[in-house]
Amino acid sequence: MIKIEVDMDLCQHYGQCVFEAPNLFKLNEDDKLEYHAEADDSEIENVEAAVDVCPMQAIRIVE
Repeated sequence: MIKIEVDMDLCQHYGQCVFEAPNLFKLNEDDKLEYHAEADDSEIENVEAAVDVCPMQAIRIVE
């Protein structure tokens, strides 16, 4: 299981993570980020891509 953490103080809700891991990240009707804090191991590549693409570096994988 992968644990995901988003620093909501850093997050500016650009939504780049949504394109990389749409099963885990989404922008709600107010354009605010919502995400799953845990993901199946099969999503690792998508989560890593979301971490890499975040312009604010707000997403991290928790060990």
